[in-house]
Amino acid sequence: NITKHYSLDKHTAGNDPYCFVEFYDHRHAAASLAAMNGRKILGKEVKVNWATTPTSQKKDTSNHFHVFVGDLSPEITTEDVKAAFGPFGRISDARVVKDMATGKSKGYGFVSFFNKWDAENAIQQMGGQWLGGRQIRTNWATRKPPAPKTTYENNSKHLSFDEVVSQSSPSNCTVYCGGVSTGLTEQLMRQTFSPFGQILEIRVFPDKGYSFVRFNSHESAAHAIVSVNGTSIEGHIVKCYWGKETPDMMNPMQQMPMPQVRTHTVQAVYHKQHQGLNKTQVCACWCC
Repeated sequence: NITKHYSLDKHTAGNDPYCFVEFYDHRHAAASLAAMNGRKILGKEVKVNWATTPTSQKKDTSNHFHVFVGDLSPEITTEDVKAAFGPFGRISDARVVKDMATGKSKGYGFVSFFNKWDAENAIQQMGGQWLGGRQIRTNWATRKPPAPKTTYENNSKHLSFDEVVSQSSPSNCTVYCGGVSTGLTEQLMRQTFSPFGQILEIRVFPDKGYSFVRFNSHESAAHAIVSVNGTSIEGHIVKCYWGKETPDMMNPMQQMPMPQVRTHTVQAVYHKQHQGLNKTQVCACWCC
C-alpha cells in the first residue's frame, strides 16, 4: 500500500544515502516503521523514522468519496483505472492495490472523487463493465483496504491468486478465517471481507476463534483468501483457507480445514450409506 517513494543516493544528497516512502495511511506507515527500523539490508543496518520534512504534501482525501473497484485483471494498472473512471468527474486519487512481496496486483483498487454525485454515477455505470479481460465490480469503499500480508520466519510461502483459485473447485465459495481469539463478531467479518464481493452467509464461532464466510463467486473468495490471510484483525494474525465445498456451514467440525502449509494432497476414500445406495466420496486434505 505504498503510494510514492523517493530515493537520493550518497553522491547527490550528502554522505549517507536515504529515501522517503509514502504510504496510503498512517497505520501501514507505523507498522512498516516498527518492522524495518534496525533491520539489515545488504549487510547494513537501516534507520527508519518519521519524515519531518516531506518532499511533497499528499492531499487529504478523507472527506472525499471513495469507490471500491473489484475483479480487476492482473494487467490493469492505476493509470488504466484512472482513465476508465475519469469521464465521471474529478478524481482526487486512484490506485490499484499491489502485494508488497510480489509487486503484483491483488485484483482490486480504489477511486476517490471530489463530488458524491460523481462517485454514485461511477458506481452505477461502471459496475459490470469490461476493463481488460474481466467485468469489474464497483461499490462504496466502506473501510480501509486490507493490510498487506506480514511475513514471518515460520510462515508458509506467499500464494498468488492463480495458485489459490486453483486449490479448490469452482463451486467452492466458502472461506475459513481463524485466529481471532477475542472480539470476533459477524459485523467484524462482514467489514473485513465485504470489499472482495457479495457475501451470502457468515457463521462465527467466537468461543473457537474462527468463522466461515460464503461468497457468491469462487473468484471473490480466492481474492479474500489471498488478501486477508496473514493480516491483523483486532490485533490477531489470521489464517484464511478454503472451507468445505458445501453451502451448509452449520457444522464447524466438517468445515474446519487442515493448514495448507504444504501442497501434498492425500486422498481418503470412504463409503456413506444414503437412500439405500452406496456412494463413494473423495476428500482432499492438506498435510503439514
